[in-house]
Amino acid sequence: MTPLYGAVEAGGTKFVCLVGSGPDDIRAEARFPTTTPAETLGRTFAFFREQRARHGALAAVGFGSFGPVDLDPGSPSYGRITSTPKPGWADTDIVGAARAALDVPIGFDTDVNAAAMGEWRWGAALGLDTIVYLTVGTGIGGGGLIGGRPMHGLVHPEMGHTWVPHDRAADPFAGCCPFHGDCLEGLASGPAMRARWAMAAEDLPAGHPAWRLEAHYLAYAVANFVCTLSPQRVILGGGVMTSPHVLALVREAVVSLLNGYVQVPAILDRIDDYIVAPGLGARSGVLGGLVLAEQCARA
Repeated sequence: MTPLYGAVEAGGTKFVCLVGSGPDDIRAEARFPTTTPAETLGRTFAFFREQRARHGALAAVGFGSFGPVDLDPGSPSYGRITSTPKPGWADTDIVGAARAALDVPIGFDTDVNAAAMGEWRWGAALGLDTIVYLTVGTGIGGGGLIGGRPMHGLVHPEMGHTWVPHDRAADPFAGCCPFHGDCLEGLASGPAMRARWAMAAEDLPAGHPAWRLEAHYLAYAVANFVCTLSPQRVILGGGVMTSPHVLALVREAVVSLLNGYVQVPAILDRIDDYIVAPGLGARSGVLGGLVLAEQCARA
């Protein structure tokens, strides 16, 4: 009998929870806004208790969380959200609260590492072992796998807070990151687009100059990740990337920036297959939570 797992995509805007074993076996799913930790985690745990009563025991639950988070199992603050700008969520103990409420093994990683794992298992990175997943939405976050394992180290990747060239004459917008001003997230996230253009990204028409500027910043980031991490594929997800014309602009700009230096067919001849949208659509993160749950149940 296939074990059932729980999964949570714990985002700064909303939580998505599901019970199942994979994209073809989803027994229940719920989503609700991220409010206070007590309210949001309370709704999360209530969902799993209800589904456990309906569908049977869960082997484990996996959380892919917004961050920054502490992923070091030897740290006294393991499983906690740390220095997040999300009001009220700093120092929230996700893993401790989940273990106490659900009494099952808890898998834990960043939301973007979880999304990368979902795409690796079932989506656009199937059959690969070194990938980058970048989400562009309320914030910008990046994660991925190297040798089939999620990127961990001193902490975890913070690709959204890397620096890209900012020509203030061409783009006088100061940036909106509360920590760094004009880092990648400060220049190219959804809130940055709204602040710069006084319009949400989803309302900007295809020919608006916002999109070429957005692609310019994202392409610098992707080119940097290509040169430093050498991923076999780059997956670009998140709300901003749902605009259908953006991906083509990013691909074009990445090829121009690399300027023939990376001499591989994936860049030179098959860029449309190298920089891609998520194969799992908006479910990459929560399905990645199932992978986290499965892995911790088997550990």
